[in-house]
Amino acid sequence: MELGSLRIDGLRLFDTLELAIEPGWNLFVGANGAGKTTILEAAYLLSHGQSFRAGTRDALVQQGRDGYTIHSELDSGRVRRKLAIGRFRGRLEARVGGETTTVGELMRHAAVLCFEPGSHALLSGAANERRRFMDWGVFHVEQSFLATWIRYQRALRQRNALLRSRSSDAELTAWSAELTRWGEPLSLMRSRYFDGLAQRAAPLLQQLLPQLGAPRLHFRVGHDPNRSLGEELSAVQGRDQERGHTTRGPHRADWSLEFEFAPKREHLSRGQEKLAAFALLMAQAGLYQESQGEMPILCLDDLTSEIDREHMDRAMGMTADSGAQVLATATEWSPAYEQLPGALARFHVEQGRVRRLL
Repeated sequence: MELGSLRIDGLRLFDTLELAIEPGWNLFVGANGAGKTTILEAAYLLSHGQSFRAGTRDALVQQGRDGYTIHSELDSGRVRRKLAIGRFRGRLEARVGGETTTVGELMRHAAVLCFEPGSHALLSGAANERRRFMDWGVFHVEQSFLATWIRYQRALRQRNALLRSRSSDAELTAWSAELTRWGEPLSLMRSRYFDGLAQRAAPLLQQLLPQLGAPRLHFRVGHDPNRSLGEELSAVQGRDQERGHTTRGPHRADWSLEFEFAPKREHLSRGQEKLAAFALLMAQAGLYQESQGEMPILCLDDLTSEIDREHMDRAMGMTADSGAQVLATATEWSPAYEQLPGALARFHVEQGRVRRLL
């Protein structure tokens, strides 16, 4: 999968920007705050419908504008599609081939993964970060995932509303059954995907962090695995009524990573957390390629941050070996880029303006 072109209007610093993206590596160099990350962010929005950066959605819109748009041409196999996403007056809109569609449908046509300075939160952050990471992958390999996830979320909201309003046991039992109906297949899809992710990630983790010993990944479905979700919801219904929310289910799912010589996350340095997150990202990219027949686009935002030269070379080599199209940012040129195979398109970014150098 490759971006052929990218047009940005009204996104952060950019009034209007049109870029021709090369198939291999594309490096955007410039000072902090120049707008480099926004280019990666634009590609990511096509694939996720939201930014990888923290902050409100309104912060994406350039000051003085009432919205932003991102247009692209994306090659997938032998098909070239025009994709677009925009936000106007708080409403997100998506298009595929010029036709209005849902953001979910847009996401099926665009696959972009991003490694950025906050990627260590995949290990050290809240569980919702890890669920979001996993669910993006499940979405692309399980056709029924999105519909199942939406129905589960609706049932969860309804059950929580009943818990807060002190509704009858009969009403709660009915919505517990609905939650189970969609929650059990949701957990099954996640478990199936996670098994493949763990298998792919293990050798990559050992390649990047050999000093930590054998890695082990564990998935927790969000309730006692020794009984069904329905049984669990029935067992904790009294507690849920006291607390006013559903305490068991796939919305509480999580996963963790430990190493033979670093069994707790606290044993890892920030740099080691980032390298582990990078390995997991590449494992997810590999799973996508296995199911879809092509690599997703990879965005690397400031790869050198808190990673030494030796490990940066390993990570860049792993990326180059994948054959993926890459959009990368850096504050300055590094000799490490000279070791990359093939041509590298180099751009200079300064205060919302982009100039191609090579």
